[in-house]
Amino acid sequence: MKHIFLYGPPGTGKSTVGKKLAHNLKLPFIDLDRVIETNAGKSIPQIMEKQGETAFRDLESAALKNLLHEKESVVALGGGALLRDENRNFVESNGKVLLLMAELSTLLERLHYESGNRPLLAGDLREKLSSLLAKRAEHYNSFPMLIHVDGKTAEQNAHHAQVVLGRHHLSAMGEYDAIVGQVSDLTNFPMQNPIIVTDENVAKFHLEKMQNLLQAKAVIIPAGEEHKNLETISLLWKSFLENGLDRKSTVIALGGGVLSDMAGFAASTYMRGIAWVGVPTTLLSMVDASLGGKTGFDLPEGKNLIGAFYPPKLVLADPQLLGTLPEAELISGMAEVVKHGIISDPELFNLCLRGLDWVKNNLEEVVKRAMAVKIKVIEEDPYEKGIRAALNLGHTVGHAVELVSKFKLRHGEAIAIGTVAEAKYAARVGLAGDGLVEAVTESFKSLGLPIQIPEAMPREEIIRAMRVDKKKTAKAIRFALPVEIGRVELVEVTDLESVLDDGQ
Repeated sequence: MKHIFLYGPPGTGKSTVGKKLAHNLKLPFIDLDRVIETNAGKSIPQIMEKQGETAFRDLESAALKNLLHEKESVVALGGGALLRDENRNFVESNGKVLLLMAELSTLLERLHYESGNRPLLAGDLREKLSSLLAKRAEHYNSFPMLIHVDGKTAEQNAHHAQVVLGRHHLSAMGEYDAIVGQVSDLTNFPMQNPIIVTDENVAKFHLEKMQNLLQAKAVIIPAGEEHKNLETISLLWKSFLENGLDRKSTVIALGGGVLSDMAGFAASTYMRGIAWVGVPTTLLSMVDASLGGKTGFDLPEGKNLIGAFYPPKLVLADPQLLGTLPEAELISGMAEVVKHGIISDPELFNLCLRGLDWVKNNLEEVVKRAMAVKIKVIEEDPYEKGIRAALNLGHTVGHAVELVSKFKLRHGEAIAIGTVAEAKYAARVGLAGDGLVEAVTESFKSLGLPIQIPEAMPREEIIRAMRVDKKKTAKAIRFALPVEIGRVELVEVTDLESVLDDGQ
């Protein structure tokens, strides 16, 4: 992986945010101005006074080039570090640049007591800063990745930076990174004797490229939820043995949620556990199934009744892989994106209301935002003892509907139906207003997702399936019910018939 560079005008908090971002990602932090001062044996004001700005920029260029010898880091740059084309070319070839911006009033407030340490702002601060911003406006506006830091804490800005970058480090259940990037990034990840596990559908589009990239063996399993069973798990175990995998080997799960659940479970139990890496190829898996460390398979009585918490060593989501995904599967995956918006990201929810065409043109942003929601929740509650159950919104009814349909309904379709049913129940019991039900219904409709349980589907079978659901307690089932966009509540429900009793 490459460096993360924070850039922007003086006063945007590059060093402060950078330190927190580096801490969150478990990366070293480098303040380039401090490096320059150490190398020169002088402060920046002294360098500028005695040698001039051109000499300072030369020292800046030299310090930048020395970063080639540093391991991956978060680097805070000076406010004019990339004015030279050679510097800009260097950083863009060796990492990602995130621009921090703020309103003039914010910068003036922050810099009021510091202007003496910033030679380019000496004198009338407002005049000098306004002039500098005007002079560099076109330059700063040319950077595509940016965050506005006004009115937010450094912690909030660091988290926002992670969302924009598509970069997270999870540590609540094992240490691993979750990254939105390109599959070629896998060549930087250390792996011994890797084997790619994929299914017959994905193999047609992506397996040859992945094998050539990683020089890896492969095993292909049947596609579909109906094959998410012990027979397929046994096939994987035998294939691992036949391909000579040992305790230092790595399993690469290339596929959707069903595939990663099974590959992860097989890895968790082979030789008492070997490393695995998730490379999701569906939207559903990128934003949900590949994250959190849940692995497992189905029994005839219900989904995911056998499994283990066994996190991967890395999850790498490449939105370009979604280019071969059938539209129906993309739409299915959007159900989980909408769900994540309902749980804790109203802005993501509103973006979903723009419809499928907008989604197709902004898949990277969709993946980054939805992934961040799930990661935040599972880091707070890795073993589903509390708030993580919020992720089950729509799933208690949805899993049952999916099972009773004999998986003719896609997972996302079932979850959309389940979420609407649970939202209506929340409104009936006074937890949510009718406006929420309308908003949730409209969001799914705008994406082409179903919103009602099929009329021919027996309600008693749905209720029976709900009682077998893994989220049940002794006397009740815990539902995650929406209260407003951005917030859900966990509620114990004993009368399951009332959940479906809305005249559908």
